[in-house]
Amino acid sequence: MPHQPASSALQRFRVIDLTQVRAGPTACRQLADWGADVIQVQMPESMRGDDTLGGQEGSDYQYTHRNKRSITLNLKTDEGIATLKRLIDGADVVVENFRPDVKYRLGIDYASLSATNPGLVYASISGFGQTGPLAARPGFDQIAQGMGGLMSVTGQQGDGPMRVGIPIADLCAGIFAAQGILVALLEREASGQGQFLHTSLLESMIYMLDFQTSRYLIDGEVATQAGNFHPTSIPTGVYKARDGYMNIAVFGSKIWERFCHILGAPEWITDERYHDKPSRSVNRETLNAEINRRLATHDRAHWVQQFNDGGVACGLISNMKEALEEPQVQHLGMVKDVVSKWQGPQRLVGQPMQLERTPSTIARAAPRRGEHTEEILSELGLGADDLVRMKAAGVY
Repeated sequence: MPHQPASSALQRFRVIDLTQVRAGPTACRQLADWGADVIQVQMPESMRGDDTLGGQEGSDYQYTHRNKRSITLNLKTDEGIATLKRLIDGADVVVENFRPDVKYRLGIDYASLSATNPGLVYASISGFGQTGPLAARPGFDQIAQGMGGLMSVTGQQGDGPMRVGIPIADLCAGIFAAQGILVALLEREASGQGQFLHTSLLESMIYMLDFQTSRYLIDGEVATQAGNFHPTSIPTGVYKARDGYMNIAVFGSKIWERFCHILGAPEWITDERYHDKPSRSVNRETLNAEINRRLATHDRAHWVQQFNDGGVACGLISNMKEALEEPQVQHLGMVKDVVSKWQGPQRLVGQPMQLERTPSTIARAAPRRGEHTEEILSELGLGADDLVRMKAAGVY
């Protein structure tokens, strides 16, 4: 079956996906979800290593590789590499997340490929960057979370560093790579030239520290763990009502005044312990205890309604089931239906932004390894005899 674009937005672009695990596949999924013809290149079944993401039948793999086609090529053979280069000659984008030296050893680096395809946009994702003292190190999400500073500001103070509950370094590196690819494709419209772009798990983590980096670089302040509470805006964090926990966010003096009135504590507005941000910071533990004491008089539903009606941000803390069954999430249509040829009906979370004229959907479920090999090779002009010979020679 030929390319089935998930959107008309990027359907004119072809992407060769040489990635594995999560960061690279995430980048390619972003492009596939917006309609690009993403061709996932994998080693033949007989030569595959351990399946990642829980195996190709697993839910993780199904989510990450939807909207793609799959081809197998043995890149340890000359003809396998030659076929890959032929495929890339007709492509707009290549994405890879090998260790930095591998692409040069295989002869599929940007300089080599752009010699015959000058418009090629070539994206590399690594653990620590393409050059530098740590470039050759293997990259892993949790290692980047630690080295990038995120774990030092996550968790309760005194309990030691804490990882985030999702592979945020992998995901951010993949999303940044996809953004870089789109920027390069836009620039190509003006210059006619492709380019080499690269990011890493470490760079993504440093960038995602956001205001914590400016606190250090500008103010000289090294942030520490603040648990479930915002490090600088008080009171903002997790509080306990009569029937459980919820989040409340109080930013700015006006919202602080609204918060005090709703909670039945207008005297806090002029209380020298709490009347301004520095005072609330010094006395945060006392203030938080007072807030929880007052919240304990009613259930969460009462307070969520009262605070939001009064212009103070407040919300429940949901588990996965509750989050996906939240009426607002259902209204936004984030969960999409697709039918897998191999597994039947599936439900997967789609893209988090909506383009009204060129929306994204899930047009096809994740492919099995090499499911589209002969289809794609035929698109290159190879005939039935070529396919028989290549299969016998172990090229795919």
